[in-house]
Amino acid sequence: MKKKITWILVADGARARILRSEGWGSGLEPALDKEFIGDRRPTREIGAERPGRTRPSSTGQPAAMEPKADWHRLEKAQFAKSLSHILDEAALANRYDRLVLCAPPQALGDLRAALGKQAHDRIVAEINKDLTSLPLDEIEKRLEQVVPV
Repeated sequence: MKKKITWILVADGARARILRSEGWGSGLEPALDKEFIGDRRPTREIGAERPGRTRPSSTGQPAAMEPKADWHRLEKAQFAKSLSHILDEAALANRYDRLVLCAPPQALGDLRAALGKQAHDRIVAEINKDLTSLPLDEIEKRLEQVVPV
């Protein structure tokens, strides 16, 4: 009988690791030989260098215009989209049978929205927590009650 391979995505809005498990007692190991790091600059450093200036008619004093987009938020959504492409391609290649998503609420929502059908159908659990800063053995302890690791 073929072992069921589970991929575990541990991510936040700007960092991610994809881990792999072959079932109870097999432990966790990296599924891919790299970590993923997105843009971690603060919002004020993303987008335009300086906000534009305007002169309101009531005071005549120049004032800074606020940006219409939250560039930091857009970067996080783009990071989730790039991760979803990796998961989608691996699902199409049958590199894993089950998928577990571990991410804080906003990142989890971005991932869910960006995943294709093949990867989405393989989700067996979602953990609404940021585990990116934890070592591998601690992640394993947190996951063992949810999925076979």
